[in-house]
Amino acid sequence: MSGGRAPGILLGGVAVLLLSLLWMPALLAVASRLLLIPGALFSMASASGSTRAHPPSLSGSGYVPGSVSIAFVTCPNEKAAKEIARGVVEKRLAACVNLIPQITSIYVWKKKIEEDNEVLMMIKTQSTLVPALTEFIRSVHPYEVAEVIALPVEQGNAPYLHWVHQVTKGSFHHHPTVTPS
Repeated sequence: MSGGRAPGILLGGVAVLLLSLLWMPALLAVASRLLLIPGALFSMASASGSTRAHPPSLSGSGYVPGSVSIAFVTCPNEKAAKEIARGVVEKRLAACVNLIPQITSIYVWKKKIEEDNEVLMMIKTQSTLVPALTEFIRSVHPYEVAEVIALPVEQGNAPYLHWVHQVTKGSFHHHPTVTPS
């Protein structure tokens, strides 16, 4: 029985070989272009690294990349998250806080793997306010070690990013007069 199948396998193998030879020039052209990508990425990284000290504004919008940050904070429940969110907005340490309920966190704590349901806070603020925001959260957060991770915003809707700046600048404890459109 296996002798009857051998010619079919052989013909299938020959067909694959012929197809691969026909496609080889096209594949080589694509592969050669792909090999250029790491060099291009390195060039872009070098160029962007050199402008970090003086970031340019985005095409006339006036927004300086990285001047707004999003901070992520996890809380044990919605009540704690809402209290912290209201506190940072009232103190104008943030323009807006989004609460994302029902996330599952799996982590190591005191040499054990833990799993908890938590609420994730996405906090939009000026990058210069991240240290003060972190200190405030540490002072009111129920966890022994509060998660506060901030990432700079490189691009986005310029009117929204300007709104974040307007709401969070100036004296604290005042209600914002500007609303996002």
